[in-house]
Amino acid sequence: MIKNFFLLLGCCALTATGYGQSPRLTDRNTLGWLVYSGDHQLTEKWAVHTEYQWRRVNWLRAPQQQLARLGLVRTLPNHVTISGGYTYFQTHRYGDYPTVPARPEPEHRLYQDVSLENPVGRLSLTHRLRLEQRWLGSRSAEGQGPVQDWAFQNRIRYQLSGQYPLQGPKVEDGEWYLNAFDELFIGFGRNVAGNVFNQNRLSGGLGHQFNDKAKVELNYLYQISQHASPDPISGRPVFENNHGFRLNVLYDLDFTGK
Repeated sequence: MIKNFFLLLGCCALTATGYGQSPRLTDRNTLGWLVYSGDHQLTEKWAVHTEYQWRRVNWLRAPQQQLARLGLVRTLPNHVTISGGYTYFQTHRYGDYPTVPARPEPEHRLYQDVSLENPVGRLSLTHRLRLEQRWLGSRSAEGQGPVQDWAFQNRIRYQLSGQYPLQGPKVEDGEWYLNAFDELFIGFGRNVAGNVFNQNRLSGGLGHQFNDKAKVELNYLYQISQHASPDPISGRPVFENNHGFRLNVLYDLDFTGK
């Protein structure tokens, strides 16, 4: 089964290498993403999801993005979970071909997703399909004034993730595990035009479960991302080819009183 776990990494990497057929500009950045997430149980079947991501480049020396997410989670039979909520997103100026003129530009999102857990022996796979409705704000060309325009876009995301215990048939308190995921982002709708591929993320690393409510994961992260607009000087498409790490802290609270 451990071979199948690493096969998840290898097969999904093909997605991130299939966009080199046309001339393009490449923007390379080193990532450092610090992530907190938690599903806080309200009842047996309902939970509140909270999440914050502090994304940096140049090994944490410069800002890249920030994300705050709040949602409601419903557990269904047969290993199915549905959820939905709101995300606030902010992008800073970074890289050789920045998309933000000066001050950070905001984005508001609504999201809906469905997840399916699929145990395969000791390997636990999870499929997640997410829909997003995005309102992207932009400032003036100088980038100093208030947000002047909002562009609406739709996006669909598919994530395949896996977890493999290293010390037993399943992950217990105080034990280590391997984890990995690949996620593909596709834009659709009239405002996306021909720029359908948005990005792909591939990540894998080592996790530790302190107890069933607290985990920490340190992963390698590879991201390929296509800019919404071509380079204004050359007219060529711009792809980011980013490598770095992702530190993920998962902490859940239980308000059911059990």
